[in-house]
Amino acid sequence: MAYEIKQDGKFKYIEEGQGEPIMFLHGLFGGLSNFTHLIEHYRKTHKVVVPMLPLLELDLLHTSVGGLQKFVNRFIDHRNYDNIHLMGNSLGGHVALVHTLKNPARVKSLILTGSSGLFENGMGDTYPKRGDKEYIRNKTALTFYDPALATDDLVNEVFEITNNRLKVIKIIALAKSAIRNNLGEELNQIKQPTCLIWGNNDTITPPFVGKEFHRLIPNSELHFIDKCGHAPMMEVPVEFNKILDGFLAKLSTPAATV
Repeated sequence: MAYEIKQDGKFKYIEEGQGEPIMFLHGLFGGLSNFTHLIEHYRKTHKVVVPMLPLLELDLLHTSVGGLQKFVNRFIDHRNYDNIHLMGNSLGGHVALVHTLKNPARVKSLILTGSSGLFENGMGDTYPKRGDKEYIRNKTALTFYDPALATDDLVNEVFEITNNRLKVIKIIALAKSAIRNNLGEELNQIKQPTCLIWGNNDTITPPFVGKEFHRLIPNSELHFIDKCGHAPMMEVPVEFNKILDGFLAKLSTPAATV
């Protein structure tokens, strides 16, 4: 299903449904299409919000995890969202973490899947290689347990980005920013209930990363999905949504009174 991309001032986004807002933040080579299954599922129970992150539109000085977090903060303030269930994949998870640390008041819960912020494997030593479509296809396929999910459309999107010199410079800037911005010493400050959903076959942020997030974030729970790579919400959306449904249901259950 195609969703209307709305514009409010400088911000472009999808907003569907009613209820508490659940916001999805995509990763470095991600986009709105990453969340098709989640939008359709959660628009029935929540106000689903998916901002278009300006990964390659910010000036070079602000092309960083911090720059993206400031954008998200401005977007949330502008739209006046509150009690947000904030979910991020890969770099989007990193941005969600930084936002929660800096602006905790409006975040009700945090959902991370394949998040950077502690450790991640990049595209490799030659990252990103220009002009070699087969190289891009192989690297894109590493995102998934099932390489068939690296469709021609997806490969073409990544190839177009990596074939533009300025975009490549900005991709490298974002990747280096993510590596420098290690949150290991700050994660114990996160008080929000946190759901970690990880692919057991994630080669970019391997399972030990999910375990480390779980160890460092006090009020967190960790779920692994077998035969699944770096983007569970794309690869196994039914199982992903089932885990997330259970997490959200617990948050809506009134605390027992003694």
